Amino acid sequence: MKSDKGHNELIAFNKLFSDYQGRFIRFASTYIDDEMAAEDIVMEAMMYCWENRMRLDFEGSLPSYLFTAIKNKCLNYIRDTNYRQAASEELQEHLEWKRSLQIATLEACNPEELLTKEMHEIVNRALAKLPEMTRRIFMMRRFEEKSYREIAAELDISVKGVEYHMGKATTLLKKSLKDFLPALLFLLYY
Repeated sequence: MKSDKGHNELIAFNKLFSDYQGRFIRFASTYIDDEMAAEDIVMEAMMYCWENRMRLDFEGSLPSYLFTAIKNKCLNYIRDTNYRQAASEELQEHLEWKRSLQIATLEACNPEELLTKEMHEIVNRALAKLPEMTRRIFMMRRFEEKSYREIAAELDISVKGVEYHMGKATTLLKKSLKDFLPALLFLLYY
């Protein structure tokens, strides 16, 4: 007897579905621009009603309840679409801002300046690692443009001692700047 009741309910529900499906979809399509989404909303509402028929109170007619359920699903769909669109627009604005910043930064970028600054930092760090006397001799030669003889006389050491300290400083700087040498050569000769 129970299976007859279930069978009769299914037949009645299928009839309701076939009688109202077109109207339900047209109703949903009025608010949802996507025909497939409108059909999905109608199917979801129908499935929900069928699966929960024992606990739902249809207070009036089932078609009226379904129209209300479809209306609410359409509202949720539109709200979700608006939210996704707003998030997408915000993301798009952020990406446009980021691209503009990248363009402005690249346009203002002077690779020679970047290399020069970075090389100066590396040279300063390398010089800081040198023993005091070696650093002092290197600075006198490269930045004060003194000859080996002038440096030797001023520091009261031999010219060979100046050569030794310059060799030591040059070796350390070559190691520190090894990654920049191709770029430096490019900048110097092109």
